[in-house]
Amino acid sequence: MSQHRGRKADTQSFINSPEKQQQLYKRTLLVVVISQIFGGAGLAAGITVGALLARDMLGTDSVTGLPTALFTLGSAGAALLVGRLSQRFGRRTGLTTGFLAGGLGAIGVIIAAVTNSILLLFLSLLIYGAGTATNLQARYAGTDLASSKQRAKAVSIAMVSTTFGAVAGPNLVDVMGNFAMSLGIPALAGPFILAAAAYTLAGLILFFLLRPDPFIVAKAIADAQRSSGRLPLEENADLSMIDKRRGIFAGASVMVITQFVMTSIMTMTPIHMGHHGFGLNAVGIVIGFHIGAMFLPSLVTGMLVDKIGRSAMVIASAITLLAAGFLAALGPADSMAVLVTALVLLGLGWNFGLISGTAILVDATLPTTRAKTQGSVDVGIALSGAIGGGLSGIIVAQSSFSTLSIAGAMLSLVLIPIVMWAGIHKQWKPAESN
Repeated sequence: MSQHRGRKADTQSFINSPEKQQQLYKRTLLVVVISQIFGGAGLAAGITVGALLARDMLGTDSVTGLPTALFTLGSAGAALLVGRLSQRFGRRTGLTTGFLAGGLGAIGVIIAAVTNSILLLFLSLLIYGAGTATNLQARYAGTDLASSKQRAKAVSIAMVSTTFGAVAGPNLVDVMGNFAMSLGIPALAGPFILAAAAYTLAGLILFFLLRPDPFIVAKAIADAQRSSGRLPLEENADLSMIDKRRGIFAGASVMVITQFVMTSIMTMTPIHMGHHGFGLNAVGIVIGFHIGAMFLPSLVTGMLVDKIGRSAMVIASAITLLAAGFLAALGPADSMAVLVTALVLLGLGWNFGLISGTAILVDATLPTTRAKTQGSVDVGIALSGAIGGGLSGIIVAQSSFSTLSIAGAMLSLVLIPIVMWAGIHKQWKPAESN
């Protein structure tokens, strides 16, 4: 009881102090950055070797998209859980729970590989998906105390920190494979050893350091402003409910579509490369560049989203994904340079879409329901990834990698009419116009 009173008093001290709010905003970003470095390393394992591990255990290419479908499906359930936990108990509880679950799932994958248990592999990949969902939801923690001029930048700082772990992960495939074999574990399970340690460390960092909780503080500030008759300055009070609903739909749609396009093409790239004589090391390099492009440009992307506007960057996302799909489909299949370029463009288009879509979503929500809405939207993102990953293997088995890539490229163009319909360019001006 006294602990609860102490926490409440701690929160109260931020309500009328913009200086303390900014200090906590900066501290929160620092903690998120540290945790995301480890979270990124955990994320990379499933992307890099999940499909290859399933192929070895199942003995067929037709279900190689299943691991991506499973851990993204698992991330859908986890996104809902993390969002609800964050709404009720704060970011610290939600994010810690998600990362620790992801670590547990990675341990399960290792055991499944050792025992050659397909059932345990599938179950563990579902649980492992919690880490993916949490890694994505951590970007919201930095926006809780950010002004409208800082939101995209806050998202970008969280995402760029993921780069360090996410790029290192695929390039440690051989090292972790050798380490795993020295322990009597199959080589392809090696990256999941790294994932288990990384996700667990990310969760512990958030548990011990994310205090006071930024979401709880943000809700307390908003409640105090309402009770005193002052509307929160940064909550777009001038927007109608219709505009807000359109903003939520548009932000969610942008993130869902970019996730679908990126996941479907990325999932089948290692298999496509294997068919053309590339080894595991080459796959690790291509996926490493891809993940780097997903996260490393984030700082620049965040500034562009805040400066030139949300809708402009959504359009840039559509064009970049279009170029990635056509290059992957029409370029020489045995060219490492073409594959790297296509996957870099694919990651960059996803980056543009995720950061601009996240900013649109935060703009259109209030603290009273924000975390729950974010969690629900991330369910849609995860499900789109699951569907994309699952369908990709079937499409390639029945047709070709080129067909898959062209279909993804064309789908990305849907982003443009969505933001035009929602009027995002009219509702949220660039920062200097606010």
